Amino acid sequence: MNFADTVLCQRTFFETGATRALEFRRSQLQKLSTALERHESSLLAALQADLRKSPFEGYATELGLLQAEIRHALKNLSRWAAPVRCRTPWFVAPARGWVQLEPFGVALILGPWNYPVQLLLAPLVSAIAAGNCAVLKPSELAPRTAEAITALVRETFAEKFITVANGGADVAEALLREQFDKIFFTGSTRVGRAVMAAAAQHLTPVTLELGGKCPVIVCADAAVEQAARRIVWGKFMNAGQTCVAPDFVLVQRDVQDAFVAALKKNVLEFYGADASQSTDYGRIVNKRHFERLVNYLRDGKIVHGGEYDVKDLFLAPTILTEVLPESPVMQEEIFGPILPVLTFDQLDDALARLRGRPTPLALYIFTRNRAMEARVLQETRSGGACVNDVVSHMVGTGLPFGGLGESGMGAYHGRAGFDACSHQRSVLRRATWLDTPFRYLPPKISLAGLKRALRVLLGD
Repeated sequence: MNFADTVLCQRTFFETGATRALEFRRSQLQKLSTALERHESSLLAALQADLRKSPFEGYATELGLLQAEIRHALKNLSRWAAPVRCRTPWFVAPARGWVQLEPFGVALILGPWNYPVQLLLAPLVSAIAAGNCAVLKPSELAPRTAEAITALVRETFAEKFITVANGGADVAEALLREQFDKIFFTGSTRVGRAVMAAAAQHLTPVTLELGGKCPVIVCADAAVEQAARRIVWGKFMNAGQTCVAPDFVLVQRDVQDAFVAALKKNVLEFYGADASQSTDYGRIVNKRHFERLVNYLRDGKIVHGGEYDVKDLFLAPTILTEVLPESPVMQEEIFGPILPVLTFDQLDDALARLRGRPTPLALYIFTRNRAMEARVLQETRSGGACVNDVVSHMVGTGLPFGGLGESGMGAYHGRAGFDACSHQRSVLRRATWLDTPFRYLPPKISLAGLKRALRVLLGD
């Protein structure tokens, strides 16, 4: 399997300079927006077939966010692409310096299965806005969605500009053997390491959006009912298959009972007594992940949920208590609808439990005490964080979204995505009518004099 011709075709088109024109970028972004509208019903149907996402959830968490990203890029593209004036040192005066953002060239975007439209096409918005060509690799674990995206792309874009490569791990491996100018990967930490290793062969810059066990700290002074409602919303959307979903909760012992009761109440309000009958509750993507999740049920006391049906790949929203920190459910990313709830007495205890863990993609703290909030943010590390909410920090275009350490590198959304797909090219233009002899050999001053001069010439 060889994609050399595909990459060469796109690089040849890129080198014509066509993608650099802002009008070209705007027109392609608008074409993508129009195509998403035209293919909306087929995309929503595909999401329902692959993950049992309701049309409401499919639009709210995928298509709607994409359209917002496109509108934001169209509105701000001229400002993002404008050269930025920079200071130049005195010894090169008269001179002018600036940074101009230039497209990398041909980008490879490897998408995941859990949000197979949004997490594949949102990076594409950034790539197009920055003036790149792109090869898209949808996840084979969401096959109906991959088919729908392929139809959309082939109908909308020339292959020399945007194209799709479908298939399994062998296709991804073949693509990674080619020399791309930028790689954008969303998926597991394990595969992220392999992507980075492959990129290193060509010194290709990467953006990695990975995962991790995103913790929630609920302090005794939190608005407990509201905290439970927001955690249930963020945890069980898409049947828990969200990279920034709350993975486990550390709740202060004083409010543990009230908090668990509020969790149960909100699960019932959201999904009913039998979540398998709810049109708003999804399914596990495949049998392998389903069996992995069912094994976690033995790692604690089931206080709500726990029902499952392998034929339907249904696993009910489940709350676990009496969970041991060393159990498998607390060592591995859950990525499913199981929420372990553990207790702590003092904030020191909660922070101690988080130290030494791999850096998560997100961290959540519920408290009305600004000093406690500040302490948690200061003494922990994560890709992003929310105070008194979950997941919402990655919604919208104003905040960069990305990981740190085990949870990834780089960020995107809005301006951050444009920057992630651009090279910052520094340019200095110097006048020719003045050329002082100071820097030329042989030296005109002593070393001591040079030190004094450079403090003046290179200082702020």
